[in-house]
Amino acid sequence: MSISDVLHGKGRHVVTIRTSDSVETAIRKLADQRIGALVVEDQWMRHAGIFSERDFVNAIAEHGARALTIPVEKLMTSPVVTCRLTDRVETAMAAMTMAKVRHLPVIEDGKLVGIVSIGDLVKHRLDEKALEANVLLDIARLHA
Repeated sequence: MSISDVLHGKGRHVVTIRTSDSVETAIRKLADQRIGALVVEDQWMRHAGIFSERDFVNAIAEHGARALTIPVEKLMTSPVVTCRLTDRVETAMAAMTMAKVRHLPVIEDGKLVGIVSIGDLVKHRLDEKALEANVLLDIARLHA
């Protein structure tokens, strides 16, 4: 299965934030949207980084409450590890594991077309395995 299959099921909506926005604005977006990461875009609307819950925790540990006033650009993760629509789920999971990240923006022809989380990929793999198990069970029933 490919990343395209995952996005087909979950949708392609991506929540973004600008590099100049404050961490407080980012945290509000994360909470309002009930998501774990935002793609950070520069003034030309190009992906410049990613801001995640982990980035926020690290910022609070280092800067305390003052972290809320810092621009996202100063605390985002960059460069961003990305994937493509044609990448296999297993490849994306391996990239996440190696980079120790939980979210991968999906880029196609230089454009942001979606985002997948480790949870999205695990769910997709579990659904795939359940389907395989059901097919095998049906085959076993036919031969019984």
